[in-house]
Amino acid sequence: MTGWLALIPVSVLVILIVVGSILFGDDLTSGPSQIALLVATVVGALIAMFRQKISWEKLEEGIADNFSKSGGVFFILLAIGAITSSWMISGVVPTLIYYGLKLINPSIFLLVIFIFTALISLILGSSWTTIGTIGIAMLSAGEIMGFDSGWLAGAIISGAYFGDKVSPLSDTTYLSSGIAGVDLYKHVKYLLTTNIPLLVLTGIIFTVAGFLIPSNANLDVAAESAQIASTFNISLWLLLIPASTIFMMYKKVPAFLTLFISAILSSIVAVFAQPQIIAQIVPEGATVAQTFIIAPLKVLSMPIEVVTESPMLTELASTSGMAGMLNTVWLIMCVCAFGGVMEAGGYIGAITEAMTKVIKSRTSLVGSTVGTCIISNLTLSDQYMSIIIPGKMFADIYKKEGYAPELLSRSLQDSATVTSVLIPWNSCAAMQSSVLGIPTLTYLPYCFLNILSPIVTIAFAAIGYKVTRWGKPVNGKEDKK
Repeated sequence: MTGWLALIPVSVLVILIVVGSILFGDDLTSGPSQIALLVATVVGALIAMFRQKISWEKLEEGIADNFSKSGGVFFILLAIGAITSSWMISGVVPTLIYYGLKLINPSIFLLVIFIFTALISLILGSSWTTIGTIGIAMLSAGEIMGFDSGWLAGAIISGAYFGDKVSPLSDTTYLSSGIAGVDLYKHVKYLLTTNIPLLVLTGIIFTVAGFLIPSNANLDVAAESAQIASTFNISLWLLLIPASTIFMMYKKVPAFLTLFISAILSSIVAVFAQPQIIAQIVPEGATVAQTFIIAPLKVLSMPIEVVTESPMLTELASTSGMAGMLNTVWLIMCVCAFGGVMEAGGYIGAITEAMTKVIKSRTSLVGSTVGTCIISNLTLSDQYMSIIIPGKMFADIYKKEGYAPELLSRSLQDSATVTSVLIPWNSCAAMQSSVLGIPTLTYLPYCFLNILSPIVTIAFAAIGYKVTRWGKPVNGKEDKK
């Protein structure tokens, strides 16, 4: 398959997504993007069948294989829907917002949430969990302060993906080191070379932005806090729930189990902690026993509208539970179909083979790796496959050129992991935009860490700083760029 032919399904998808975003705006992922993915899948399948003579059965196997690899994602999505709803109704998120308003100056709020989400994600090793829990609270507090939702989501995502990228507990960190054949902690240490400067640079951007962009700097904290306290029972004891969740993740309890256990626990706590809210959820005249059954089940599974005296708090307290994640599940199912056809149809191999022809130096080697990871995210719509396929493809090239495998592992993670959340039809972007309620194209310009990460890793390769040749740093003067 030629390179131009391999780009046809991708081009069809991009055109349909762009047209869809113009016509449907924020409703793009409510159906139009799913149809775009399926149309591009059909185009890819037809080309593979009639031009490449690949049977539908083989393409179907590729789709099924993609589904099997993504099976766990569906359950995590449902668990995040449950935990987001239960943390809100139980008062966990309102408590975090309440104390956040009291303790954090609006001028440094973007910097604070960037650093805070980075630390939490570093501990948990999961950007998804961080964004779906702490990120929601930070977003709500920031919106009360008057910050634009794109800036808030950008700070949250930037921090969460930094922590995810350099955490030894992260699955993508482990995968990147494993596929390149590098010791995990050696990989993390090598990652810090590019990511510490990246952290500082991004922190500076959010610090400056916090002082320059419009926000409600004259916010009447007392009035806003009083509104929250009059609607929810605020208590520091409620923070034991997120603390226990972080502890379970630290102890490496599987993500789905951790999230679902926390969701069940907080939905039961809600009955005790927020009886005035629960009274709006259960039928009038329900017995105590019925309340303890009906309330948690409704909180975890279905949309709930809570009416308060404040329109802002009414919107904040109204949740959708697991049902709110079904649209994202549908989207990721379409993503799996597209990615399966692209891989089984030989499209990825053709595109990456064309890219390897331009490798003539250290900079072009790292640049080609980064470019292949980004293209894989565009075409396969999955960050894991965007690590695995380029990792396998470039391993021998790095070895042949005499570069140590940690240069490969760093290049993989500095590109595949962070750019996945910037592509609207990628499973990571579908997840985060759904959880935060903000379209990918709205938060994309503000995800500075994610945007700058591939650029920084190529820049370090170009100057030759701590680029390693089989365990020995390369002096830029001794090695071609």
